[in-house]
Amino acid sequence: MELYQGVNFFELPPHVYAIADNAYRMMCSELNNHFILISGESGAGKTEASKKILQYFAVTCPMTQSLQIARDRLLLSNPVLEGIPVGGHIISYLIEKSRVVYQNEGERNFHIFYQLLAGGEEERLAYLGLERDPQLYKYLSQGHCAKESSINDKNDWKTVFNAFSVIDFTEADLENLFGIIASVLHLGNIGFEEDDQGCATIPDTHEIKWIAKLLGVHPSVLLEALTHRKIEAKTEEVICPLTLELSVYARDAMAKAVYGRTFTWLVNKINSSLVNEDFTRKTVIGLLDIYGFEVFDKNGFEQFCINYCNEKLQQLLIERTLKAEQAEYEMEGIEWEPIKYFNNKIICDLVEERHKGIISILDEECIRPGPATDLSFLEKLEEKVGKHAHFETRKLAGPKGRKRIGWMEFRLLHYAGEVTYCTKGFLEKNNDLLYRHLKEVLCKSKNVILRECFLLAELENRRRPPTVGTQFKNSLSSLLEILISKEPSYIRCIKPNDRKEPNKFDDFLIRHQIKYLGLMEHLRVRRAGFAYRRKYEHFLQRYKSLCPDTWPHWHGPPAEGVERLIKYIGYKPEEYKLGKTKIFIRFPRTLFATEDAFEFSKHQLVARIQATYKRCLGRREYVKKRQAAIKLEAHWRGALARKAIQRRKWAVRIIRKFIKGFISRNKPLCPDNEEFIVFVRKNYILNLRYHLPKTVLDKSWLRPPGILENASDLLRKMCVRNLVQKYCRGITAERKAMMQQKVVTSEIFRGRKDGYTESLNQPFVNSRIDEGDINPKVLQLISHEKIQYGVPVIKYDRKGFKARQRQLILTQKAAYVVELAKIKQKIEYSALKGVSTSNLSDGILVIHVSPEDSKQKGDAVLQCGHVFEAVTKLVMLVKKENIVSVVQGSLQFFISPGKEGTIVFDTGPEEQVYKNKNGQLTVVSVRRKS
Repeated sequence: MELYQGVNFFELPPHVYAIADNAYRMMCSELNNHFILISGESGAGKTEASKKILQYFAVTCPMTQSLQIARDRLLLSNPVLEGIPVGGHIISYLIEKSRVVYQNEGERNFHIFYQLLAGGEEERLAYLGLERDPQLYKYLSQGHCAKESSINDKNDWKTVFNAFSVIDFTEADLENLFGIIASVLHLGNIGFEEDDQGCATIPDTHEIKWIAKLLGVHPSVLLEALTHRKIEAKTEEVICPLTLELSVYARDAMAKAVYGRTFTWLVNKINSSLVNEDFTRKTVIGLLDIYGFEVFDKNGFEQFCINYCNEKLQQLLIERTLKAEQAEYEMEGIEWEPIKYFNNKIICDLVEERHKGIISILDEECIRPGPATDLSFLEKLEEKVGKHAHFETRKLAGPKGRKRIGWMEFRLLHYAGEVTYCTKGFLEKNNDLLYRHLKEVLCKSKNVILRECFLLAELENRRRPPTVGTQFKNSLSSLLEILISKEPSYIRCIKPNDRKEPNKFDDFLIRHQIKYLGLMEHLRVRRAGFAYRRKYEHFLQRYKSLCPDTWPHWHGPPAEGVERLIKYIGYKPEEYKLGKTKIFIRFPRTLFATEDAFEFSKHQLVARIQATYKRCLGRREYVKKRQAAIKLEAHWRGALARKAIQRRKWAVRIIRKFIKGFISRNKPLCPDNEEFIVFVRKNYILNLRYHLPKTVLDKSWLRPPGILENASDLLRKMCVRNLVQKYCRGITAERKAMMQQKVVTSEIFRGRKDGYTESLNQPFVNSRIDEGDINPKVLQLISHEKIQYGVPVIKYDRKGFKARQRQLILTQKAAYVVELAKIKQKIEYSALKGVSTSNLSDGILVIHVSPEDSKQKGDAVLQCGHVFEAVTKLVMLVKKENIVSVVQGSLQFFISPGKEGTIVFDTGPEEQVYKNKNGQLTVVSVRRKS
């Protein structure tokens, strides 16, 4: 839809959307009425094409709330009526009432019957006395086509029911309407029997009771009306019984009358919901979805009327195209080689004449006095139109043709081909009389819809109603009058095959349709002539913006204006002709180029108009804003000035107060210095928050003014206390233990041994040796004791001072010097005499044992990389006071009973441990800068 919207008619491939869009745009631009005639055989897709056009208009037309409601109702009226939408008004030209009571083989009744049975709710069907199986009803089963694979009656029922709600049907309307529909089905199931006198009776009144309930009539009155006829004499009424055949006729006539008038009521009801309350003059687009040309195995009165209508429409098409084409060229003085009318034009003219004669004869037979039968009608046809070239009966046909025509049949040659009609039922269907007795029953019905359809005023009219043929002929004449008054567009629907199968093309069938529809002749006419023609006024009005001489107004004759316009555009002589009142353009490409130029010019004009209008609006808005801005600025400047004066007065007052307060700041609190002191306090407190110490060791503090020294001291103490509490709360148990160890270390080594200060930031650990680094045999030997600390050390022999790698392991009870899998020395804490280290930065420590202890070999001389940590751990495990000696120069150690050794401590450029000439152990350390 978006692709075809607003596009030139010839720019895209043919489509129903192109037809719809072109009709809509021409209606809007030229303000004239249009109609779209959709024609073709039955089953060719005419109704589907009409739906597509309605959908296109619904989507592409400008929409308001009231138009939206009308659009929805118009679209949804299609499934309700199975009818012909014409803009915002529905017109019904022939309701095929005979289909209600009889269907040909392979033909269905009206869809609403099957939809109600398939989709109606169980409660609704029970209320109407209906069953779901359509085969149970005579009026639905005669064509043996109750179920159609291509039709989903249940889903269609939902669509129809939804449509009723959109078209403003109340629940009472629906109840009455469905009651009428159900009563038609019950009527078809009434069975008649013949009594001894040859009169009709109804032995089973089950269906009569249901009909009486649904239509709101008395059962006995209805029963009498179906089996008796009221005959009126001058002064009295006589009720005569009906024969079996006449009772069946009365029943079917009642069914047709009820359905037909209800359908007319439904059309009027929908039209009332589509009424546009804006009564100003409107242009319209008529959409005519007419029944197609019908040829069945058995063709009756309905097919005769339908085919007559198609003949008239085909004749109209020819008149509006070929004949009008030639007449227009002659009238406009355009040289053009006329094309002769083709055969089906001649056939259409003859068939129209023949149809009128047959309908006239039929009416004469229906109203003449004396007995008239279908056979007498056929004989009258042979007498009156027997000499017509396109009329045949069995009697008039040649030897070969007689075999194909029955005794009760006649054959007509239509533009679409030959059709054989059976005259059986022609008179009855043309009469379509409803006995007065039955009409009285229906006029007194309590069903609201039926009361509107059958008015009591009808009973007062004694005149014979017009026949169906006459009604149809008059209705068709009014239709043609409507069509002739409007600009036409045509859609031809071609049926691809007779089996309704997709993707199957029957070449012979299609060729036949193209031939009798005269499509090739139409093509030749269009190609030989001019593709586009318009009155000078319309052409100039539309395209005058393309030429400076004609824009914006042309004051001369329109023909001269068009001539000036096309010369400016650059038309070549072979591309156009100028008639008396119209311009004729031969090639679509010429029109396309003009239309494209117009679209471009229109955009330029619109842009120029928009620019001028926007400039005007902008200037107007600018002036308005400028005046407002000047006014605002004046008021705002005044407000700012007044505000500035107030602020200056306030500032002067505050400065005076502060000067007085500063002068009297050291005096007792009084009105003169109160605000100043408060400000100083506040300012000091606010500044102090940005200069608080972050840690306990941070001794910085913001200097207070003289009047706040006491308060500052209190705040400082509170801050320090708070930092200490915060620091203490943040210490873990492990760190606390480590710090306790550091305290012990401080008591032993602070100020007494080099390297102590550097060791402060080195945290102690639980052990420098993991259990995995200790030999399992050693672990087994000391398994009864828990290891508290372990560290790698270098042990110097007591005699030769040879260095050996060892492990110092401290338990709860003893210190062990371990070599791989052996314990070289075990020193129990009870036997430990003391621990000695030097005052230098070497890692030498000597564990002294008691000489009297025979278990000990002598003192242990060790060098450890973590001497502070090892000595502290040992001291805390031994739990003795003053056992550590920090010596200077040298120390004596116990080698064996009665023998001592000496360790000399010295400083030098590099660290060394060696045995000197005197046999002493010399330890050289690098002196650390203090």
